[in-house]
Amino acid sequence: MDRAVELLLAAPPRLGGVRLAAIDGPSGSGKSTRADALVAELRARGHDTGLVRSDEFATWDDPVSWWPRLVAGVLDPLRRGEPGRYRRTAWTDGLPHPGAWAELPVPEILVLEGVSTGRRSVSPLLSLLCWVELADPGRRLARAVTRDGDSCRNALLHWQRFEQGWFAVDDTRGRADVRWNTEGDRKIG
Repeated sequence: MDRAVELLLAAPPRLGGVRLAAIDGPSGSGKSTRADALVAELRARGHDTGLVRSDEFATWDDPVSWWPRLVAGVLDPLRRGEPGRYRRTAWTDGLPHPGAWAELPVPEILVLEGVSTGRRSVSPLLSLLCWVELADPGRRLARAVTRDGDSCRNALLHWQRFEQGWFAVDDTRGRADVRWNTEGDRKIG
């Protein structure tokens, strides 16, 4: 975690005055845990840090094309030095539906966490891209089912197939500044 923090703090802000970090990787790999730890460390060091998760936008049927909502509600306003505002996707019994509105004051650092948050199109705005992986898709599925419930198993299997193609084309892992393997919790690059 220290390397990620140091790289992020050494990088210039590229989203207006905001340093933007993305924590990306396949479902069930441990992205949320890593993002929470990064945010906690930055806040402990006195940095005003916001966190936005892709789960607040994505649905089973809309795994990555929700991106324009994030750009319009979060990235564009922050680039102008204005607060962000977006409508969350709420999940009840594994099903998505429109949720509450979220307000995002302009932070010093914003961490985006979730599948496709480090996509190639956002690269010019990123101060840091982190990749989190767990190679065994069966273990990732088990972790995701534990988190989301057994009723989501088939949707998660479909999601894993989609992710594999997405990451192969986007080359998110290859572009990452920091890579973590949660198998034994070791850093891989």
